[in-house]
Amino acid sequence: MDDAFLTTEEVLEYLQVNLRTVYRLIKAGKIPAVRVGRQWRFRRRDIDAWLETQRARAGRSGATSARHAGPVGGRARVLVVDDEETIRDLLSKTLALADYEVDLAPDGRTAVDRMRIIQYDLLITDLRMPGVDGLNVIREARRLKADIPVIIVTGYSSEASAIEAINLGVQGYLTKPFRVPRVLAAAAKALREVAS
Repeated sequence: MDDAFLTTEEVLEYLQVNLRTVYRLIKAGKIPAVRVGRQWRFRRRDIDAWLETQRARAGRSGATSARHAGPVGGRARVLVVDDEETIRDLLSKTLALADYEVDLAPDGRTAVDRMRIIQYDLLITDLRMPGVDGLNVIREARRLKADIPVIIVTGYSSEASAIEAINLGVQGYLTKPFRVPRVLAAAAKALREVAS
């Protein structure tokens, strides 16, 4: 039974977030925790169930046919585009824990289709993907919503792509492997810049 519980340190590693985020989630009642002395303990199945509801919500919102304007219930809506499933999952988990509404696209074509249906507050995209690449996704996003903030997350950074990204007015340019706090900081900064 003991192995079904995670320590705070194990939860930090499992969710790839910082301590402050975990405490905020506990306080908001989003993830159940049990106090044992001075330590918190988390039931793994509770954490997994909560993550599943976040994924299901992201999946449902991706299937929506109505065009939304602005944040959902005050939460910023983010589209994450990457052909690597592990990166999509990591970004989805991280952004959902930081209280963003997250949709995922495995390729540029899917991303463009989603952006034609749903209005996003932030676009996070890889550059090199089969078919429609990240730069074309950004161009289409700008055509649909001129002021959408964009963050690039790429494993194949080149001077030419960095210059093109700057010319397209991206708010953030992160190279893989990246640290989760850098993505959250870049997302918050990009959304602040557009709001001001």
